[in-house]
Amino acid sequence: MKPTSRPVKGLMAAVAAVALIASACGSDDDSSGESDSTVAATDDTTDGSTAPTDGASGGTLIAGQGAEPDRFDPHLTTAGVSFQVLENVYDTLVQPGDDLSMEPALATDWSVSDDGLVWTFNLREGVTFHNGRELTADDVVYSLERIKNPDTGSGAAFRLDNVESIVAVDPLTVEITVSQPTPNLPVLVGGYKGMAIVAQENVEDGTIDTAPIGTGPFTFETYTPGEGVTLAKNENYWQEGLPLLDGVEFRVIPDPTVLLTNLQTGEVDWVDSVPPADLEDLQSDGDFVVGTAPAGDYHYFALNENRAPFDDVRVRQAIATAIDREEITEAATFGAGVATQTAIPAGNFWSFDYSPYEAGDIEAAQALLDEAGVTDLEIEFLVSSDFPETVTQAQVIAAQLEPLGVDVVINDVDFATWLDLQGQGDFDAFMLSWIGNIDPDEFYYAQHRTDGTFNFQGYSNPEVDEILDAARVEADQDARKALYDQAAAIIVDDASYIYLYNPLSVDAWSNGVSGYTTRPDSAVRFLNTTVS
Repeated sequence: MKPTSRPVKGLMAAVAAVALIASACGSDDDSSGESDSTVAATDDTTDGSTAPTDGASGGTLIAGQGAEPDRFDPHLTTAGVSFQVLENVYDTLVQPGDDLSMEPALATDWSVSDDGLVWTFNLREGVTFHNGRELTADDVVYSLERIKNPDTGSGAAFRLDNVESIVAVDPLTVEITVSQPTPNLPVLVGGYKGMAIVAQENVEDGTIDTAPIGTGPFTFETYTPGEGVTLAKNENYWQEGLPLLDGVEFRVIPDPTVLLTNLQTGEVDWVDSVPPADLEDLQSDGDFVVGTAPAGDYHYFALNENRAPFDDVRVRQAIATAIDREEITEAATFGAGVATQTAIPAGNFWSFDYSPYEAGDIEAAQALLDEAGVTDLEIEFLVSSDFPETVTQAQVIAAQLEPLGVDVVINDVDFATWLDLQGQGDFDAFMLSWIGNIDPDEFYYAQHRTDGTFNFQGYSNPEVDEILDAARVEADQDARKALYDQAAAIIVDDASYIYLYNPLSVDAWSNGVSGYTTRPDSAVRFLNTTVS
């Protein structure tokens, strides 16, 4: 997961698949509950596909993106379209496997001490950066310390809050000491490419945002604003025989109709989203594949608690009471969504079944506004047509709030402007989604803890802070679940986020593409992909 502003890849096609996520996110990382436990590599092929024949060539894939990447420094970007590129350029210490449990990547194995305070990661030999320099433990130390350093301004810094020290024991061994037991540390250091291991020289010469150097399966070749990114095969990748593709060309196509048309006419081979209204037709077209996967995603909006009257919980509760999530979900997903009042999808071990708001209860909502002394309320919703579902959601909400006398103004901006306005706190309400979450900490901590990295709405509740802090270090899974249930209930009651629905990851590709899999964490991996 991941940051608030990482956009959703697409909408849902099969609601029943949500239940499958139980196996993907139903427990902590395999190593997190064991003392002196070791997780070791068993197979260098890490994305679920069959290992290829050495030297196989798979052509150049043309990938259509629905929005413009904002930047390419993995420690600073928060945009999903940027991570679609960076997923193929960088590696992390460990990474989510097909079932979202952590598996080896740059680290071949890892262990934790009896007291749960010292984690040891053993690095893979012979890994080189795209500039030819060999990866060492010093690069891991530099990268993680850079993320953790407040001066960097990384949105992933909160993931290392418990880390006291990161030490290179020798060139291939890294030791991470935490201040208190942190059972989900592997997820925190490897859950997404925002935790990528970078080359120090790439940062220091100022080129990481325009010419990133990683250790991943593809090298970053060119970027043309408004057009796209070109990647080339990393001939020295540490997974022998991979990648199969000669290269990937990412093309920016903001109009969703044009994006789909380009797929259908063969201008692109893969697209990162499909308009909901076109899902059924595309699924029935034998020339294309629509990929879906149950995901730890949710759509929501948040009211700015640093502005009156949204600092009054009764006003936020009134809005949460007046809307009809089923209607919003129907309009945005054409019946393929799952309306929700909480973050984590049903079927996930960490899900909490809690729905305190009656759908479209205008009378109850009016009573709350009357109690708060609020009349003639106007709300400006910050949305982006780069992600058209947000516009649809806002339009439906505007109609639903009209009987309450609430005037909704829809501020539709490009995504770069959206990110800037959100970061400045210049909004009444912002609307988007979180994608690719794995551990429950990723659903709540940075978004709802006081002064959390992505707490742009300005929410603060000391009781929630205390619960989230305790849950972070609780090693017993059931006890941890109980803590997150408590936090979720308060967050929903306080309407810190007003949750709307849970989607699936959805993308689509032509029949000429093989070896690509839609993933539950929304990661776009072209490692084993070929195109004809």
